Amino acid sequence: MQTKPAPPPSVSVSSIGNYRWRILALLFFATTINYVDRSVLSYVVNNLDFKRQMLGLGAGATLTQADEQAFNVLYGNVQSMFKLAYGLGFILMGWFIDRFGTRIGYAVSIAIWSLSAISHGFVGSVRGLMAARIGLGIGEAGNFPSAIKTVAEWFPAKERSLATGIFNSGSNLGIITTAFSVPFLLERYGWQTTFLISSCLGVILLVAWLLVYRRPEEHPSLTQAELAHIRSDGEDVGTNKLSWGKVIPFRQTWAFATGKFMTDCIWWFYLTWLPKFFNENASFQLDLKTIGPAFLVIYLVSDAGSILFGWISTALLKRGWSANAARKTTMLVCALCVVPIYFASVTGSVVVAVALISLAAAAHQGWSANLYTIVTDMFPRRAVGSVIGFGGMFGAIGGALLDKNSGWLINNFGYGSLFLIASVAYLLALTAIHLLVPKLKPIND
Repeated sequence: MQTKPAPPPSVSVSSIGNYRWRILALLFFATTINYVDRSVLSYVVNNLDFKRQMLGLGAGATLTQADEQAFNVLYGNVQSMFKLAYGLGFILMGWFIDRFGTRIGYAVSIAIWSLSAISHGFVGSVRGLMAARIGLGIGEAGNFPSAIKTVAEWFPAKERSLATGIFNSGSNLGIITTAFSVPFLLERYGWQTTFLISSCLGVILLVAWLLVYRRPEEHPSLTQAELAHIRSDGEDVGTNKLSWGKVIPFRQTWAFATGKFMTDCIWWFYLTWLPKFFNENASFQLDLKTIGPAFLVIYLVSDAGSILFGWISTALLKRGWSANAARKTTMLVCALCVVPIYFASVTGSVVVAVALISLAAAAHQGWSANLYTIVTDMFPRRAVGSVIGFGGMFGAIGGALLDKNSGWLINNFGYGSLFLIASVAYLLALTAIHLLVPKLKPIND
């Protein structure tokens, strides 16, 4: 298909158009649904009927403290397998998306994760639950490689961190939606039906994506002025692929992968264990029916952080800062904001705990938006999916390793051990990134 010729550079800003922001809205809602499907289990695990089913106990059986501790270990193992599958999925889906493009790649990803999410409602054992989580992990891994590559295709460099921050904030809306809807669904319909209802959103998303998405050069609704704005960086948009095997030798790849390995596990900790943390803390007096407002605050603040820190990085670039200075300064501020989170584990005040976790969650989302964006600073568009996939694999491995040991850490040292790990992870990660890439220079491919 012929590409549209770019208009002359004298096109005024007012006539550019805004179709790229509609594409971004679709990415936002896709990320929202992605997080709904992955988060439902973290609430279902508090359901007594579900616990009995997974432990092989009879209906109505009393759960002892030993049963609860055994379930913590079991739950950690299941989530660890999910994250390992998620890591494998990043490699597979990252390659697939670069090979076949975002339209087909994202569609396949959505189809896999939606079918796997639906299958959760039919499991009857830990083995079945693990199989469903493995499928979900492989499919959901395609979300971020697809979304980041789409941002790289549809936005010039100076807008990408803000665009990434906006679509990334959809993850928080997904968590908020889950926090308010799943407890109601669990009480009214039971855990099987809860999984089935929540997973139907992906089918709607799949249809919408296939109807709406095309590459900018192929999209009939895009003006030539907006296409010129999107391509204003002058970046080569050739079709030669850079597979993940070809990007592995670059220090830039390992900088991104290291950042993901050291910090993704913290976000997974929030998703996996925060509902149980609040539910089991006697000082907070929260249960699944009253936990919604706490999570509303945490993830609304987190949403704001994703957009704010994405905007800060963009604003610094517009002021003439280098990408290196703008991204790393913003990431340093984010890292410092996470440090106080340890005290959430020792306070007796639910208000203080929510405030500290909210700040840390907002900082993580801002960190994540900028970490993803540095990939587009250092790699051409045709390599973005593979790099995101490779780094995402390491992020999932980090999450799996922490989850594998989380049940044991909580049983022996309490939640404080995990909050302590969170408080220092981002500063250590930024140090490692800076040592690997003192300057965020594009690769020479």
